Amino acid sequence: MSRRASSRQLPATGLALALAPVVALLLAIGLAAWSPEPRAEESTPRPVTIGSKKFTESVILGETLRLLALDAGHPSRHRAELGGTRILWGALLSGEIDIYPEYSGTLVREILAGEDLSSPERLEAALSARGVRSSASLGFENTYAIAVPEPLAQQLGLRRISDLREHPDLRLGFSSEFLERADGWPGLRQRYRLPQTRVQGLDHDLVYRGIAAGHLDVTVVYTTDAEIARYGLRMLDDDLGYFEDYQAILLYRAELAEEAPAAVAAFRRLEGAIDAPTMAGMNGAVKLEGDSEQTVAARLLSEGLGLEVTVSGQGFWSQLGQRTLEHLGLVGVSLGAAILFAVPLGVLAAQQARLGHLILGITGMIQTIPSLALFVFLIPWLGIGWLPTVVALFLYSLLPIVRNTHAGLMDIPVPIRESADVLGLTRGARLRLIELPLAANTILAGIKTSAVLNVGTATVAALIGAGGYGQPILTGIRLDDTALIMQGAVPAALLALGLQGLFEFAERWVVPRGLRLKPTDGVRTDADPDPERPRA
Repeated sequence: MSRRASSRQLPATGLALALAPVVALLLAIGLAAWSPEPRAEESTPRPVTIGSKKFTESVILGETLRLLALDAGHPSRHRAELGGTRILWGALLSGEIDIYPEYSGTLVREILAGEDLSSPERLEAALSARGVRSSASLGFENTYAIAVPEPLAQQLGLRRISDLREHPDLRLGFSSEFLERADGWPGLRQRYRLPQTRVQGLDHDLVYRGIAAGHLDVTVVYTTDAEIARYGLRMLDDDLGYFEDYQAILLYRAELAEEAPAAVAAFRRLEGAIDAPTMAGMNGAVKLEGDSEQTVAARLLSEGLGLEVTVSGQGFWSQLGQRTLEHLGLVGVSLGAAILFAVPLGVLAAQQARLGHLILGITGMIQTIPSLALFVFLIPWLGIGWLPTVVALFLYSLLPIVRNTHAGLMDIPVPIRESADVLGLTRGARLRLIELPLAANTILAGIKTSAVLNVGTATVAALIGAGGYGQPILTGIRLDDTALIMQGAVPAALLALGLQGLFEFAERWVVPRGLRLKPTDGVRTDADPDPERPRA
């Protein structure tokens, strides 16, 4: 078998020659697609970066702030749908964003929970200590409310949250964030002594589908949600006063007032300018009538503040091209770096049995961390966007390559190694001339598996502002728009197939035909379970 490999002059450097151009291509595409934040010239107005949470109202307000900044003469960027409260707050403190819309109840009961905020002066001092300032209320409150379908409410006589105590079998479905928040389900259940145990956590936009499909009976809503009327829900009276005041406000970095005073002045024109019916109407225009957030924001500025702003849309192909470059930037760099790092790591794991256990254990443990949790974990050190995403994807790509490299080397029959020793080959020569060529098929199978997983995991990165194909998927889920979801899902699938084809082409070049006949796909399951077995 090794003789046939030698006849193609591949054993010495075949694997490296095949992988080198592929890795170089991935890194080149990734770095070319990555575009760092532009640095503003001293003479140009300071750019303003705006953030928003992953629900429609926050995206509309974020888009409104972007248009206001542009009208004030400042370049601006809206990093939309950046996940939940903790991600936005962390991004504001680290300077990744300059301003985002928040709610007073969330600020007091979740972000600064546990601090003495008994007066407005104490709250202002707590924010100032963190380099943050707050605007006055924008004019409307958007608090939580517990809601049930109207027919069910009439059937069971549900009018107050306290009435839920008499119906322990009701199925509750809340947003995942509400389940964990200090002002969420744990406190609500304790305050009302609710007996329900069938509580599911899911995305806020999906709870409405659960209600409509009859899989849920009770959920939590935002009081300005357009879906409340659309799905015929009754909001139960908060008879024990659990949900406090949640006035819409703006949180921004303190230095923004000095570096971009015109922009801050423009933002503060929104104070008291939006009442609850107006905000609910804007949510409905986006979610029920199909208007874009940008169009709705421009209409608010025109009708509410008398500002005429220019709305510029981006065509489908232009958006697809931008998202493709963003996704390639994430996948190319992370996968290329993972190949360069993981193959030697797999070789080391195969040569050092005890160290191999540790390497396989650590890479396996990384794989068990939920992707979003790893992204959030990296934010304090790496910020949001491209860099933490590439690091997370790199870590997720290690296990299939390391394990398959290890398995491929350990699967080589002992007599072949003994034959190499008889020929007088050194350990390095045996690895280079005999073992790596024989294991190439398995190593490339691991790389292909890693590439497919990498492309899929990268779609989650849109939650921390990395863009890519995940952006239309998130927006489509939020707006219940299947066509928009497919605009991200289909290109991602095609990209995964393309990368797999690229590595199959490399496989045909590097692996002798006889070895390619051996069926191997994905992580090897027939690998020697005992990496400490004696080796020649």
